[in-house]
Amino acid sequence: MKEKLEELKKRLAVVNDLERAAGLLSWDQQTYMPPRGAAARAEQLATLQKLAHEHFIADEIGALLNDLADYAAQLPYDSDEASLIRVTKRDYDRAKRVPPKLVEEMARAASLAFEAWQRAKAESNFKLFQPHLEKNVELRIELANCLGYKDRIYDALLDQYEPQMTTAQVEAIFAPLKQDIVALVQAIARKSDAVNDAVLHREYDVHKQWEFGVQVAKSLGLDFERSRQDKSPHPFTISFSVNDVRITTRLNPKFLPSALFGTIHETGHALYELGYRPELERTPLAGGASLGVHESQSRLWENIVGRSRGFWQFWFPRLREMFPEQLADQTLESFYRAVNKVAPSFIRVEADEVTYGLHIMLRFELENLLVERKLPVADVPDAWNAKMQEYLGIVPPNDALGCLQDVHWSYGDLGYFSTYLLGSMFAAQLYAQAVRDVPTIPEQIARGEFADLLTWLREKVHTHGRKFTLDELARRVTGEPLNARAYVAYLKTKFGEIYGV
Repeated sequence: MKEKLEELKKRLAVVNDLERAAGLLSWDQQTYMPPRGAAARAEQLATLQKLAHEHFIADEIGALLNDLADYAAQLPYDSDEASLIRVTKRDYDRAKRVPPKLVEEMARAASLAFEAWQRAKAESNFKLFQPHLEKNVELRIELANCLGYKDRIYDALLDQYEPQMTTAQVEAIFAPLKQDIVALVQAIARKSDAVNDAVLHREYDVHKQWEFGVQVAKSLGLDFERSRQDKSPHPFTISFSVNDVRITTRLNPKFLPSALFGTIHETGHALYELGYRPELERTPLAGGASLGVHESQSRLWENIVGRSRGFWQFWFPRLREMFPEQLADQTLESFYRAVNKVAPSFIRVEADEVTYGLHIMLRFELENLLVERKLPVADVPDAWNAKMQEYLGIVPPNDALGCLQDVHWSYGDLGYFSTYLLGSMFAAQLYAQAVRDVPTIPEQIARGEFADLLTWLREKVHTHGRKFTLDELARRVTGEPLNARAYVAYLKTKFGEIYGV
Protein backbone atom coordinates (compact mmCIF):
# COMPACT_ATOMS: atom_id res chain seq x y z
CA MET A 1 0.00 0.00 0.00
CA LYS A 2 2.90 2.38 0.63
CA GLU A 3 3.80 2.23 -3.07
CA LYS A 4 0.24 3.09 -4.08
CA LEU A 5 0.12 5.94 -1.58
CA GLU A 6 3.35 7.35 -3.02
CA GLU A 7 1.96 7.01 -6.53
CA LEU A 8 -1.16 8.90 -5.45
CA LYS A 9 0.96 11.68 -3.96
CA LYS A 10 3.01 11.91 -7.14
CA ARG A 11 -0.09 12.35 -9.28
CA LEU A 12 -1.65 14.82 -6.86
CA ALA A 13 1.54 16.89 -6.91
CA VAL A 14 1.12 17.41 -10.66
CA VAL A 15 -2.44 18.63 -10.11
CA ASN A 16 -1.26 20.96 -7.36
CA ASP A 17 1.47 22.40 -9.59
CA LEU A 18 -1.02 23.15 -12.36
CA GLU A 19 -3.43 24.79 -9.92
CA ARG A 20 -0.67 26.93 -8.38
CA ALA A 21 0.49 27.99 -11.85
CA ALA A 22 -3.06 29.10 -12.64
CA GLY A 23 -3.10 30.93 -9.31
CA LEU A 24 0.05 32.81 -10.22
CA LEU A 25 -1.54 34.01 -13.46
CA SER A 26 -4.60 35.10 -11.49
CA TRP A 27 -2.45 36.99 -8.97
CA ASP A 28 -0.66 38.77 -11.81
CA GLN A 29 -3.99 39.70 -13.41
CA GLN A 30 -5.13 41.37 -10.21
CA THR A 31 -1.89 43.19 -9.49
CA TYR A 32 0.33 43.95 -12.49
CA MET A 33 -1.18 42.74 -15.76
CA PRO A 34 -2.03 45.50 -18.27
CA PRO A 35 -5.79 45.69 -18.99
CA ARG A 36 -5.49 44.62 -22.61
CA GLY A 37 -4.01 41.30 -21.55
CA ALA A 38 -7.39 40.12 -20.26
CA ALA A 39 -8.51 38.12 -23.29
CA ALA A 40 -5.29 36.12 -23.56
CA ARG A 41 -5.16 35.62 -19.80
CA ALA A 42 -8.69 34.21 -19.83
CA GLU A 43 -7.59 31.54 -22.32
CA GLN A 44 -4.42 30.75 -20.36
CA LEU A 45 -6.35 30.30 -17.12
CA ALA A 46 -9.02 28.23 -18.86
CA THR A 47 -6.34 25.90 -20.27
CA LEU A 48 -4.50 25.43 -16.98
CA GLN A 49 -7.61 24.87 -14.90
CA LYS A 50 -9.01 22.42 -17.42
CA LEU A 51 -5.71 20.50 -17.42
CA ALA A 52 -5.61 20.42 -13.62
CA HIS A 53 -9.17 19.12 -13.53
CA GLU A 54 -8.52 16.45 -16.17
CA HIS A 55 -5.42 15.23 -14.34
CA PHE A 56 -7.33 15.09 -11.04
CA ILE A 57 -10.35 13.15 -12.30
CA ALA A 58 -8.21 10.59 -14.15
CA ASP A 59 -9.32 7.00 -13.66
CA GLU A 60 -5.88 6.14 -12.31
CA ILE A 61 -6.41 8.41 -9.29
CA GLY A 62 -9.85 6.92 -8.72
CA ALA A 63 -8.40 3.40 -8.81
CA LEU A 64 -5.65 4.33 -6.35
CA LEU A 65 -8.19 5.84 -3.95
CA ASN A 66 -10.34 2.70 -4.12
CA ASP A 67 -7.32 0.48 -3.52
CA LEU A 68 -6.28 2.57 -0.52
CA ALA A 69 -9.72 2.72 1.12
CA ASP A 70 -9.24 -0.35 3.36
CA TYR A 71 -5.74 0.77 4.27
CA ALA A 72 -7.05 4.19 5.33
CA ALA A 73 -9.79 2.62 7.45
CA GLN A 74 -7.15 0.90 9.59
CA LEU A 75 -5.27 4.13 10.33
CA PRO A 76 -6.04 6.78 12.96
CA TYR A 77 -8.62 9.24 11.59
CA ASP A 78 -6.33 12.23 12.08
CA SER A 79 -3.18 10.67 10.61
CA ASP A 80 -1.67 12.32 7.54
CA GLU A 81 -2.24 9.22 5.41
CA ALA A 82 -5.87 8.58 6.39
CA SER A 83 -6.69 12.29 6.09
CA LEU A 84 -5.07 12.57 2.67
CA ILE A 85 -7.03 9.60 1.33
CA ARG A 86 -10.31 10.76 2.95
CA VAL A 87 -10.12 14.39 1.81
CA THR A 88 -8.88 13.50 -1.67
CA LYS A 89 -11.65 10.93 -2.12
CA ARG A 90 -14.25 13.53 -1.22
CA ASP A 91 -12.72 16.06 -3.62
CA TYR A 92 -12.39 13.40 -6.34
CA ASP A 93 -15.99 12.20 -6.09
CA ARG A 94 -17.23 15.77 -6.46
CA ALA A 95 -14.83 16.73 -9.22
CA LYS A 96 -15.65 13.60 -11.21
CA ARG A 97 -19.19 14.90 -11.67
CA VAL A 98 -18.00 18.09 -13.35
CA PRO A 99 -17.13 18.01 -17.07
CA PRO A 100 -13.70 19.50 -17.94
CA LYS A 101 -15.42 21.71 -20.50
CA LEU A 102 -17.43 23.36 -17.72
CA VAL A 103 -14.29 23.96 -15.65
CA GLU A 104 -12.66 25.55 -18.68
CA GLU A 105 -15.66 27.77 -19.35
CA MET A 106 -15.97 28.89 -15.72
CA ALA A 107 -12.28 29.88 -15.66
CA ARG A 108 -12.58 31.81 -18.91
CA ALA A 109 -15.77 33.57 -17.83
CA ALA A 110 -14.33 34.52 -14.44
CA SER A 111 -11.20 36.04 -15.96
CA LEU A 112 -13.21 38.17 -18.38
CA ALA A 113 -15.73 39.07 -15.68
CA PHE A 114 -12.97 40.38 -13.41
CA GLU A 115 -11.87 42.89 -16.03
CA ALA A 116 -15.49 43.91 -16.69
CA TRP A 117 -16.08 44.30 -12.95
CA GLN A 118 -13.12 46.64 -12.62
CA ARG A 119 -14.47 48.87 -15.40
CA ALA A 120 -18.02 48.73 -14.11
CA LYS A 121 -16.97 49.65 -10.59
CA ALA A 122 -14.75 52.49 -11.81
CA GLU A 123 -17.68 53.91 -13.78
CA SER A 124 -20.30 52.86 -11.21
CA ASN A 125 -22.26 51.23 -14.02
CA PHE A 126 -23.76 47.82 -13.23
CA LYS A 127 -24.89 47.29 -16.83
CA LEU A 128 -21.24 46.86 -17.90
CA PHE A 129 -20.95 43.93 -15.49
CA GLN A 130 -24.47 42.52 -15.88
CA PRO A 131 -23.87 40.14 -18.83
CA HIS A 132 -20.79 38.73 -17.11
CA LEU A 133 -22.65 38.16 -13.86
CA GLU A 134 -25.48 36.52 -15.80
CA LYS A 135 -22.93 34.18 -17.36
CA ASN A 136 -21.35 33.37 -14.00
CA VAL A 137 -24.71 32.69 -12.38
CA GLU A 138 -25.75 30.34 -15.19
CA LEU A 139 -22.44 28.49 -15.02
CA ARG A 140 -22.77 28.08 -11.24
CA ILE A 141 -26.29 26.75 -11.62
CA GLU A 142 -24.91 24.25 -14.13
CA LEU A 143 -22.11 23.39 -11.71
CA ALA A 144 -24.55 22.87 -8.83
CA ASN A 145 -26.65 20.55 -10.96
CA CYS A 146 -23.55 18.54 -11.84
CA LEU A 147 -22.49 18.28 -8.21
CA GLY A 148 -25.98 17.40 -7.05
CA TYR A 149 -27.90 18.35 -3.93
CA LYS A 150 -30.76 17.06 -1.79
CA ASP A 151 -32.69 20.11 -0.70
CA ARG A 152 -31.48 23.49 -1.98
CA ILE A 153 -29.40 24.22 -5.06
CA TYR A 154 -27.29 26.60 -2.97
CA ASP A 155 -26.18 23.61 -0.87
CA ALA A 156 -23.97 22.36 -3.70
CA LEU A 157 -22.21 25.73 -3.99
CA LEU A 158 -21.88 26.33 -0.25
CA ASP A 159 -20.35 22.87 0.17
CA GLN A 160 -17.40 23.91 -2.02
CA TYR A 161 -16.36 26.49 0.55
CA GLU A 162 -17.76 25.05 3.78
CA PRO A 163 -17.74 21.23 3.46
CA GLN A 164 -20.76 19.44 4.90
CA MET A 165 -22.57 22.70 5.73
CA THR A 166 -26.06 23.24 4.30
CA THR A 167 -28.10 26.32 3.51
CA ALA A 168 -30.64 25.35 6.16
CA GLN A 169 -27.91 25.11 8.80
CA VAL A 170 -26.60 28.56 7.91
CA GLU A 171 -30.11 30.01 8.05
CA ALA A 172 -30.67 28.38 11.44
CA ILE A 173 -27.47 30.00 12.74
CA PHE A 174 -28.13 33.40 11.18
CA ALA A 175 -31.78 33.83 12.27
CA PRO A 176 -31.21 34.26 16.05
CA LEU A 177 -27.89 35.99 15.43
CA LYS A 178 -29.66 38.59 13.30
CA GLN A 179 -31.97 39.37 16.20
CA ASP A 180 -29.03 39.85 18.57
CA ILE A 181 -27.16 42.08 16.10
CA VAL A 182 -30.19 44.23 15.25
CA ALA A 183 -30.98 44.72 18.94
CA LEU A 184 -27.38 45.78 19.63
CA VAL A 185 -27.32 48.11 16.60
CA GLN A 186 -30.54 49.75 17.78
CA ALA A 187 -29.21 50.21 21.32
CA ILE A 188 -25.98 51.74 20.02
CA ALA A 189 -27.86 54.01 17.59
CA ARG A 190 -29.50 55.74 20.54
CA LYS A 191 -26.00 56.75 21.69
CA SER A 192 -24.37 57.22 18.30
CA ASP A 193 -22.78 60.53 19.28
CA ALA A 194 -20.74 58.80 22.01
CA VAL A 195 -17.98 58.04 19.48
CA ASN A 196 -16.41 60.41 16.95
CA ASP A 197 -14.38 58.87 14.12
CA ALA A 198 -13.59 62.07 12.18
CA VAL A 199 -9.90 61.47 12.86
CA LEU A 200 -9.94 58.45 10.55
CA HIS A 201 -11.03 60.60 7.59
CA ARG A 202 -8.15 63.07 7.69
CA GLU A 203 -5.43 63.11 5.03
CA TYR A 204 -2.91 60.28 5.58
CA ASP A 205 0.09 59.83 3.31
CA VAL A 206 -0.35 56.48 1.56
CA HIS A 207 3.36 55.65 1.60
CA LYS A 208 3.44 56.02 5.37
CA GLN A 209 0.23 53.97 5.62
CA TRP A 210 1.97 51.22 3.66
CA GLU A 211 5.05 51.37 5.87
CA PHE A 212 3.03 51.21 9.07
CA GLY A 213 0.94 48.29 7.80
CA VAL A 214 4.08 46.32 6.94
CA GLN A 215 5.49 46.99 10.43
CA VAL A 216 2.30 45.65 12.00
CA ALA A 217 2.21 42.60 9.71
CA LYS A 218 5.79 41.73 10.61
CA SER A 219 5.06 42.09 14.32
CA LEU A 220 2.13 39.70 14.02
CA GLY A 221 4.48 37.10 12.58
CA LEU A 222 4.33 37.54 8.80
CA ASP A 223 7.68 36.46 7.36
CA PHE A 224 8.54 38.62 4.38
CA GLU A 225 11.13 36.06 3.30
CA ARG A 226 8.12 33.84 2.56
CA SER A 227 5.57 36.50 1.71
CA ARG A 228 5.05 39.89 0.05
CA GLN A 229 2.39 42.59 -0.15
CA ASP A 230 1.12 44.32 -3.29
CA LYS A 231 -1.81 46.55 -4.24
CA SER A 232 -5.07 45.39 -5.83
CA PRO A 233 -8.60 46.77 -6.32
CA HIS A 234 -9.87 44.34 -3.66
CA PRO A 235 -7.54 42.92 -0.97
CA PHE A 236 -6.87 39.18 -1.18
CA THR A 237 -4.42 36.45 -0.18
CA ILE A 238 -3.08 33.75 -2.46
CA SER A 239 -0.73 30.86 -1.75
CA PHE A 240 1.67 29.12 -4.12
CA SER A 241 3.50 27.08 -1.49
CA VAL A 242 4.16 27.06 2.24
CA ASN A 243 7.09 29.37 1.43
CA ASP A 244 5.32 31.71 -1.01
CA VAL A 245 2.13 33.34 0.24
CA ARG A 246 1.15 36.79 -1.06
CA ILE A 247 -1.24 39.42 0.21
CA THR A 248 -2.58 42.66 -1.19
CA THR A 249 -4.18 45.78 0.22
CA ARG A 250 -5.66 49.00 -1.12
CA LEU A 251 -4.77 52.53 -0.07
CA ASN A 252 -7.14 55.40 0.63
CA PRO A 253 -5.52 58.71 1.62
CA LYS A 254 -8.71 59.89 3.29
CA PHE A 255 -9.61 56.75 5.28
CA LEU A 256 -6.86 55.32 7.45
CA PRO A 257 -8.50 51.96 8.34
CA SER A 258 -8.84 50.83 4.72
CA ALA A 259 -5.21 49.83 4.16
CA LEU A 260 -4.30 49.11 7.77
CA PHE A 261 -7.10 46.70 8.61
CA GLY A 262 -7.01 45.29 5.09
CA THR A 263 -3.36 44.41 5.67
CA ILE A 264 -4.06 42.89 9.10
CA HIS A 265 -6.99 40.90 7.68
CA GLU A 266 -4.93 39.46 4.84
CA THR A 267 -2.02 38.83 7.21
CA GLY A 268 -4.36 36.56 9.17
CA HIS A 269 -5.05 34.57 6.02
CA ALA A 270 -1.35 34.44 5.16
CA LEU A 271 -0.31 33.25 8.63
CA TYR A 272 -2.71 30.34 8.20
CA GLU A 273 -1.30 29.39 4.79
CA LEU A 274 2.25 29.67 6.13
CA GLY A 275 1.38 27.50 9.11
CA TYR A 276 0.55 24.09 7.74
CA ARG A 277 3.30 21.48 7.98
CA PRO A 278 5.68 21.22 4.99
CA GLU A 279 4.90 17.49 4.82
CA LEU A 280 1.47 18.40 3.43
CA GLU A 281 2.95 20.42 0.55
CA ARG A 282 1.73 19.58 -2.99
CA THR A 283 -1.19 17.54 -1.66
CA PRO A 284 -4.90 18.41 -1.20
CA LEU A 285 -4.20 18.81 2.53
CA ALA A 286 -2.05 21.90 1.94
CA GLY A 287 -4.35 24.81 2.69
CA GLY A 288 -7.17 25.96 4.92
CA ALA A 289 -9.77 23.58 6.30
CA SER A 290 -12.57 25.68 4.85
CA LEU A 291 -13.36 29.28 3.99
CA GLY A 292 -15.06 29.71 7.36
CA VAL A 293 -11.93 28.56 9.17
CA HIS A 294 -9.82 30.80 6.93
CA GLU A 295 -12.01 33.79 7.72
CA SER A 296 -11.77 32.99 11.42
CA GLN A 297 -8.05 33.65 11.17
CA SER A 298 -8.34 36.91 9.28
CA ARG A 299 -11.21 38.22 11.40
CA LEU A 300 -9.48 37.21 14.64
CA TRP A 301 -6.33 39.18 13.83
CA GLU A 302 -8.14 42.10 12.19
CA ASN A 303 -10.80 42.65 14.84
CA ILE A 304 -10.37 40.75 18.09
CA VAL A 305 -6.68 41.65 18.14
CA GLY A 306 -6.32 44.62 15.77
CA ARG A 307 -9.25 46.63 17.11
CA SER A 308 -8.61 45.83 20.77
CA ARG A 309 -7.65 48.43 23.33
CA GLY A 310 -4.55 46.43 24.20
CA PHE A 311 -3.34 46.42 20.59
CA TRP A 312 -3.58 50.19 20.38
CA GLN A 313 -1.99 50.62 23.80
CA PHE A 314 1.18 49.43 22.08
CA TRP A 315 0.67 50.71 18.54
CA PHE A 316 -0.99 54.12 18.99
CA PRO A 317 2.17 55.92 20.17
CA ARG A 318 3.99 54.53 17.12
CA LEU A 319 1.19 55.58 14.77
CA ARG A 320 1.21 59.07 16.28
CA GLU A 321 4.96 59.31 15.66
CA MET A 322 4.28 58.57 11.99
CA PHE A 323 1.32 60.96 11.74
CA PRO A 324 1.96 63.62 14.44
CA GLU A 325 -0.13 66.33 12.82
CA GLN A 326 -3.19 64.17 12.11
CA LEU A 327 -3.19 62.59 15.59
CA ALA A 328 -2.07 65.53 17.71
CA ASP A 329 -5.51 65.93 19.31
CA GLN A 330 -6.05 62.20 19.93
CA THR A 331 -5.57 60.05 23.01
CA LEU A 332 -5.28 56.28 23.11
CA GLU A 333 -8.89 56.08 24.27
CA SER A 334 -10.33 58.44 21.66
CA PHE A 335 -8.49 56.62 18.85
CA TYR A 336 -9.50 53.19 20.15
CA ARG A 337 -13.12 54.30 20.16
CA ALA A 338 -12.79 55.82 16.70
CA VAL A 339 -11.62 52.55 15.10
CA ASN A 340 -14.55 50.83 16.80
CA LYS A 341 -17.30 53.28 15.89
CA VAL A 342 -20.57 51.53 15.02
CA ALA A 343 -22.55 53.12 12.22
CA PRO A 344 -24.33 51.74 9.15
CA SER A 345 -22.06 52.06 6.13
CA PHE A 346 -22.07 51.10 2.47
CA ILE A 347 -18.79 49.16 2.18
CA ARG A 348 -18.60 45.70 3.72
CA VAL A 349 -14.83 45.52 4.10
CA GLU A 350 -14.89 48.83 5.98
CA ALA A 351 -17.92 48.00 8.12
CA ASP A 352 -17.69 47.94 11.91
CA GLU A 353 -17.80 44.62 13.73
CA VAL A 354 -21.45 44.93 14.78
CA THR A 355 -23.07 45.81 11.46
CA TYR A 356 -20.70 43.61 9.44
CA GLY A 357 -22.88 40.55 9.90
CA LEU A 358 -25.84 42.29 8.29
CA HIS A 359 -23.78 42.85 5.13
CA ILE A 360 -23.09 39.12 4.99
CA MET A 361 -26.72 38.13 5.52
CA LEU A 362 -27.74 40.47 2.69
CA ARG A 363 -25.35 38.80 0.25
CA PHE A 364 -26.23 35.30 1.42
CA GLU A 365 -29.92 35.94 0.79
CA LEU A 366 -29.35 37.53 -2.63
CA GLU A 367 -27.14 34.66 -3.77
CA ASN A 368 -29.82 32.14 -2.86
CA LEU A 369 -32.36 34.12 -4.87
CA LEU A 370 -30.00 34.32 -7.86
CA VAL A 371 -29.26 30.59 -8.13
CA GLU A 372 -32.89 29.68 -7.46
CA ARG A 373 -33.77 31.97 -10.41
CA LYS A 374 -36.03 34.05 -8.19
CA LEU A 375 -34.00 37.21 -8.80
CA PRO A 376 -33.05 38.25 -12.35
CA VAL A 377 -29.51 39.58 -12.51
CA ALA A 378 -30.82 42.83 -14.02
CA ASP A 379 -32.71 43.46 -10.78
CA VAL A 380 -29.69 43.00 -8.49
CA PRO A 381 -29.04 46.75 -7.91
CA ASP A 382 -32.63 47.40 -6.82
CA ALA A 383 -32.76 44.26 -4.67
CA TRP A 384 -29.42 45.18 -3.10
CA ASN A 385 -30.57 48.70 -2.27
CA ALA A 386 -33.84 47.44 -0.83
CA LYS A 387 -32.04 45.08 1.54
CA MET A 388 -29.56 47.78 2.52
CA GLN A 389 -32.52 49.95 3.47
CA GLU A 390 -34.14 47.07 5.37
CA TYR A 391 -31.05 45.91 7.25
CA LEU A 392 -28.95 49.04 7.67
CA GLY A 393 -31.34 51.91 7.05
CA ILE A 394 -29.22 53.40 4.25
CA VAL A 395 -29.31 53.24 0.44
CA PRO A 396 -26.13 53.33 -1.67
CA PRO A 397 -26.06 56.41 -3.90
CA ASN A 398 -24.50 54.44 -6.75
CA ASP A 399 -23.57 50.93 -7.90
CA ALA A 400 -19.90 51.25 -6.91
CA LEU A 401 -20.92 51.73 -3.28
CA GLY A 402 -23.61 49.08 -3.67
CA CYS A 403 -23.71 45.83 -5.59
CA LEU A 404 -20.38 46.36 -7.40
CA GLN A 405 -18.23 46.78 -4.30
CA ASP A 406 -17.13 43.15 -3.91
CA VAL A 407 -14.96 41.27 -6.38
CA HIS A 408 -16.26 37.78 -5.57
CA TRP A 409 -19.15 37.58 -8.03
CA SER A 410 -16.75 38.36 -10.87
CA TYR A 411 -14.90 35.16 -9.95
CA GLY A 412 -18.20 33.29 -9.85
CA ASP A 413 -17.76 32.67 -6.12
CA LEU A 414 -21.44 32.16 -5.31
CA GLY A 415 -21.81 30.21 -2.08
CA TYR A 416 -18.91 32.05 -0.46
CA PHE A 417 -20.19 35.00 1.56
CA SER A 418 -21.71 33.23 4.56
CA THR A 419 -18.23 31.98 5.45
CA TYR A 420 -17.25 35.52 6.51
CA LEU A 421 -19.80 35.52 9.31
CA LEU A 422 -19.22 31.87 10.20
CA GLY A 423 -15.55 32.80 10.43
CA SER A 424 -16.28 35.76 12.69
CA MET A 425 -18.18 33.44 15.01
CA PHE A 426 -15.41 30.84 15.03
CA ALA A 427 -12.80 33.56 15.62
CA ALA A 428 -14.50 34.54 18.88
CA GLN A 429 -14.87 30.90 19.88
CA LEU A 430 -11.18 30.22 19.19
CA TYR A 431 -9.93 33.35 20.93
CA ALA A 432 -11.97 32.61 24.05
CA GLN A 433 -10.41 29.15 24.18
CA ALA A 434 -6.92 30.54 23.53
CA VAL A 435 -7.24 32.90 26.50
CA ARG A 436 -8.48 30.04 28.68
CA ASP A 437 -5.42 28.04 27.69
CA VAL A 438 -2.97 30.97 27.83
CA PRO A 439 -4.46 33.62 30.15
CA THR A 440 -1.61 36.08 29.58
CA ILE A 441 -2.43 36.61 25.89
CA PRO A 442 -4.31 39.94 26.41
CA GLU A 443 -1.40 41.30 28.46
CA GLN A 444 1.05 40.20 25.76
CA ILE A 445 -0.97 41.95 23.04
CA ALA A 446 -0.77 45.18 25.06
CA ARG A 447 3.04 44.81 24.97
CA GLY A 448 3.08 44.21 21.23
CA GLU A 449 3.84 40.52 21.70
CA PHE A 450 1.86 38.09 19.56
CA ALA A 451 4.03 34.97 19.47
CA ASP A 452 2.06 32.95 22.04
CA LEU A 453 -1.26 33.55 20.28
CA LEU A 454 0.25 32.64 16.91
CA THR A 455 1.87 29.52 18.39
CA TRP A 456 -1.47 28.46 19.86
CA LEU A 457 -3.20 28.93 16.50
CA ARG A 458 -0.39 27.08 14.73
CA GLU A 459 -0.77 24.07 17.04
CA LYS A 460 -4.56 24.01 17.20
CA VAL A 461 -5.56 25.07 13.67
CA HIS A 462 -2.84 25.81 11.12
CA THR A 463 -0.74 22.66 11.33
CA HIS A 464 -3.65 20.42 10.27
CA GLY A 465 -4.20 22.00 6.87
CA ARG A 466 -7.40 20.55 5.37
CA LYS A 467 -7.60 17.48 7.57
CA PHE A 468 -10.77 18.52 9.39
CA THR A 469 -14.05 20.31 8.68
CA LEU A 470 -15.02 23.46 10.55
CA ASP A 471 -17.27 21.48 12.88
CA GLU A 472 -14.59 18.88 13.53
CA LEU A 473 -12.05 21.58 14.33
CA ALA A 474 -14.46 23.42 16.61
CA ARG A 475 -15.15 20.27 18.61
CA ARG A 476 -11.49 19.29 18.65
CA VAL A 477 -10.21 22.69 19.81
CA THR A 478 -13.04 24.07 21.95
CA GLY A 479 -14.95 20.94 22.94
CA GLU A 480 -18.20 22.09 21.35
CA PRO A 481 -19.64 22.64 17.87
CA LEU A 482 -19.53 25.97 16.09
CA ASN A 483 -21.94 28.36 17.79
CA ALA A 484 -22.53 32.08 18.17
CA ARG A 485 -22.36 32.33 21.98
CA ALA A 486 -18.77 33.55 22.22
CA TYR A 487 -19.29 35.92 19.29
CA VAL A 488 -22.43 37.51 20.74
CA ALA A 489 -20.84 37.76 24.19
CA TYR A 490 -17.76 39.40 22.65
CA LEU A 491 -19.82 41.99 20.75
CA LYS A 492 -22.07 42.81 23.71
CA THR A 493 -19.18 43.11 26.15
CA LYS A 494 -16.89 45.18 23.93
CA PHE A 495 -19.46 47.55 22.46
CA GLY A 496 -21.56 47.66 25.61
CA GLU A 497 -18.52 49.11 27.35
CA ILE A 498 -17.71 51.55 24.54
CA TYR A 499 -21.27 52.86 24.18
CA GLY A 500 -22.57 52.27 27.70
CA VAL A 501 -25.43 50.02 26.59
